[in-house]
Amino acid sequence: MTQMDRTAKVSLQKSRSFSPKIRAVGQKRAFQGDFYHYVLGRGWFALTSIVFGAFLVSNVVFGLAYLIVPGSITHAAPGSFVDAFFFSVETIATIGYGDMAPANTYAHVVVTVEAFAGIVGFALVAGITFAKFSRPTAKVLFSNRAVIALRDGVPHLMFRMANWRHNEIVQAQLSAVLLVSETTAEGDFMRRLIDLPLERDRTPLFTLTWTAMHRIDEQSPFFGPNAIERLSNLHAEIFLSLHGIDERLAQSIHARYSYNMGEIVVGSRFADVLTIVPTGLRIVDYRNFHSLVPQDQAANDR
Repeated sequence: MTQMDRTAKVSLQKSRSFSPKIRAVGQKRAFQGDFYHYVLGRGWFALTSIVFGAFLVSNVVFGLAYLIVPGSITHAAPGSFVDAFFFSVETIATIGYGDMAPANTYAHVVVTVEAFAGIVGFALVAGITFAKFSRPTAKVLFSNRAVIALRDGVPHLMFRMANWRHNEIVQAQLSAVLLVSETTAEGDFMRRLIDLPLERDRTPLFTLTWTAMHRIDEQSPFFGPNAIERLSNLHAEIFLSLHGIDERLAQSIHARYSYNMGEIVVGSRFADVLTIVPTGLRIVDYRNFHSLVPQDQAANDR
C-alpha cells in the first residue's frame, strides 16, 4: 500500500467517523429496544463476533437442557456435554447427520423449541446482514487540510473533495458549519453553530473533484487579524456534510468530514490534480490530492 493509499484510507475513514465520542450519564436505555440500530452501527468483525457468540451461547443453553433428563439423546455418551452440544448444533442448523436423535418426549419438545429459535434467529441474522450489506454508502475523499488563499483578490477558505468511486452523484449538495464554544454574558457555556456560506454549494453532477470555497468577508467568522488563533481559543471546528443521489443505486448517499483550526493552512492553495488531454480524457492524479503549493504559484481552478 502506497503512502497515497494510506492517506486516502485515513481520510475516507475519518469522513465516516468524525463524530465526537459521547458518554451518557443517567440515561436509561433498553438494549433490546435499540438492538437493530446497535448492530447496524457495528463493523463487520464486531457483527460477526456478536452472531457467532450468540450461536455458541444458544447451543450451550440447549445442550445443557438436553442433559436435564438423562438418556434424551440416542447414541450419546451418558452425561456427555460435548455430545449434547454438538447435537444442539446439528439441530439448530438443521444438519441432522442421523447419528444422534431425540430419544423421549422431553427431548422432542426441546428440539421443537430449538428448531423454532433457529428459524427465527437465522431469519433475523439474514435480514440484518442484507440490510448492512445493501446500505448505500458514499466514498468521498476530502483533503486532509483546508486552505485560506486569495481568489480574485479576496481571501477564501477552501476545501477539496473527490468522488473516489468516479460514479455519478447527481444533485450533490455541500453544507459547511463552524462549531464554536462560547460563554454567554450570563456565564452559561454553550456551543453555537455558525453557517459558512459557500460560493457554490451544489453541483448537478459530482464525478471527479470539487473545490468548495467560503468567501471571507465582514460577515465571515474568519474575517480579521488572528482569526485562526481567536477561533482556536473557542475550540472551533468546521463540519462538512455532503449528500446526493447515487445514480447507479438511485438512492441517497452522504459523506462527512471535519477540520480543526490546526488543519487550516494560510497562504497556500491546492496543487492541480486534474488534466484534460486533447481526446477529452480526464486524468485525476491522486498523488497530489493533499499537496499544497504557495498561493502565488499559478494554478488552474479544477
